Amino acid sequence: MMNKNMLKQAQQMQARLAAVQEEIAVARTEASAGGGVVKVSVIGGSTVESITIDPEVVDPEDVEMLQDLILAAINEAMETANKLASDKMSSITGGMNIPGLM
Repeated sequence: MMNKNMLKQAQQMQARLAAVQEEIAVARTEASAGGGVVKVSVIGGSTVESITIDPEVVDPEDVEMLQDLILAAINEAMETANKLASDKMSSITGGMNIPGLM
């Protein structure tokens, strides 16, 4: 049986988790590939906001390289977003793995 103090602590943690989840949902992460010729911005770790491609890297004879650069930039931005989310959640949960939070 929870006492009032434990219940209050649980409610405070729930409020902090909700605030952090909102921060994560709007957090913007960016990454680049090919020395900056391809740049990607991701919001919330799940939505690609923008892709910028330097015209000098656009070569009709080597579309595969451009595709690889775009893929690398997106994957790096997503990985950074996931790490940011994990770090923010760990700061609240003290490193405990609580099912359903992420």
